Amino acid sequence: MIKHNKQKMKNILILLGMFLGIAVFAASCGDSKKMKSKEMKNENETVDLGGNVKEIYFAGGCFWGTEHLFQQVRGVVKTEVGYANGKTKNPTYEEVISHTTGFTETVKVKYDADEVDLKLLIDLYFKSIDPTTLNRQGNDVGDNYRSGIYFTDKNTEAVVKAEVERLAKNYTKPVVVEVQTLKNFYRAEDYHQDYLNANPGGYCHIEPGLFEEAKNANPPKTKK
Repeated sequence: MIKHNKQKMKNILILLGMFLGIAVFAASCGDSKKMKSKEMKNENETVDLGGNVKEIYFAGGCFWGTEHLFQQVRGVVKTEVGYANGKTKNPTYEEVISHTTGFTETVKVKYDADEVDLKLLIDLYFKSIDPTTLNRQGNDVGDNYRSGIYFTDKNTEAVVKAEVERLAKNYTKPVVVEVQTLKNFYRAEDYHQDYLNANPGGYCHIEPGLFEEAKNANPPKTKK
């Protein structure tokens, strides 16, 4: 009888242990799901830049200098260098400079349209390149250094095409700047981002004086 009771108690303890184990596992899974959900939420969060923020993409030779140029302009709220309008996915810098992917070094520019006019940005961009040279800017040669302006909406497209057509009249040679809808854009490696800020002596095909011009191109509006 005593032996039977001990066996019964042992069975109860085993069942209780199994129950507690399942409960702990369920709680752990629940926490894991909550954590994963939280992580996914953080990955999908977008920073509210405020204002009437729009985006435009400029390719003008080495993207280090082009990014630095637009960072000087009041009203530009964010920049990012990357690779645009190519034929592969997630290209590396080494793949892009191999001239086999079709990508061009490009700067994504987010700007507050209430603070700065897109036409001003296009005008500065034209000053930073030779728009009549195909697949070359400065010492950089190849299709990955071709010049282009890429857009993602019809309103921006209309402004870009009209402005490029207007500026093209200032040149005797044909302007070869691509004016196209953005097909794809992949962020470049971290060491390319804000490159000239981290490396002031780094290579750049843009004349230093244009950076100063960009700083003063859009002065704050005076209040009446």
